[in-house]
Amino acid sequence: MDITVEEIAKLIDGKVIGNSSKKIFRIAKIEDCKEGDIGFISNPKYEKFIYTTKASCIIVNESFDCKDEINPTLITVKDSYLALSTLSNLINNNQKEVKKTISSKSIIEENTKLASNIHIGHFTSIGENCVIEENVTILNNCVIGNNVTIKTNSFIHSNVNINNNSNIGTNNIIHPGAVIGADGFGFAPSEKTLNKIQQLGNVITKDHVEIGANTTIDRATLGSTIINSGVKLDNLIQIGHNVEIGKNTAIAGLTAIAGSTKIGENCLIGGQCAITGHIKIGNNVKIAGNSGIGCNISDNQTIQGEYAFNKQDFQRSYILFKRLPKIVKRIDSIEKDLKR
Repeated sequence: MDITVEEIAKLIDGKVIGNSSKKIFRIAKIEDCKEGDIGFISNPKYEKFIYTTKASCIIVNESFDCKDEINPTLITVKDSYLALSTLSNLINNNQKEVKKTISSKSIIEENTKLASNIHIGHFTSIGENCVIEENVTILNNCVIGNNVTIKTNSFIHSNVNINNNSNIGTNNIIHPGAVIGADGFGFAPSEKTLNKIQQLGNVITKDHVEIGANTTIDRATLGSTIINSGVKLDNLIQIGHNVEIGKNTAIAGLTAIAGSTKIGENCLIGGQCAITGHIKIGNNVKIAGNSGIGCNISDNQTIQGEYAFNKQDFQRSYILFKRLPKIVKRIDSIEKDLKR
């Protein structure tokens, strides 16, 4: 990275306060910045560092109120966190450019269709009847099953497994160790055994989906497990068969979603959540980390809470819990009356 403050301001639609000709070589945390670095402030608790930082430039919100003299040049923007996203993506795109080659150490079935300008790394195998579209990158040691489509501009990191019949949309990013299209967890119990139900469906990811390292998305029993456009999945997430996740929903790590649950658009789900199967979560729902979800959630709700003991006991207790503020108020009133 070798760019001036003025050039950065143009890229992120910001206004420069100070020396616009300063050279910037690196993005860094504001508390660790040195000369030649650019940092940012989006959380007010980090504002104290702006008075001691050695950074050459800091990106701040337009609402930032400077209370003392500072050394770095400022770039003011409407949303500093969004500006950081724009800048980091521009830099990362330059850094991760991979020379487009098909390794002689890869194994590709003859009836698979490969577009031009693609990269396939060492020891990657691609099965029968696959379609790999323009500008796709597949790094080393990946396993792509039969009848898989990977659409334009998708980037598959090393050690990813994409199983039979999966359909990966445009501009997807799949991080190392992810498994797309493994068997769903389906068994029919009989008197003495659990009888496997064959998982005959697939996984479909739409456009601009990002899937974190070691995340697993099971294929549907019948039909499709669907990850809609703009969904962002953290590392170590388990998504069961026939789940559908709506557009622009983000899910943090260690969350597990059981089969056939439908999650709406623009939801934010914290880490270590457990979501039961066959329920519907509405649009614009926010779920705090470490929550257990066992029932339908309507649109625009913000919810939090554990679900960790007997279901019937929990439901009875929850009825009382909802009444707790009124009960406490009544007790306080009674105590006041007794003191008179």
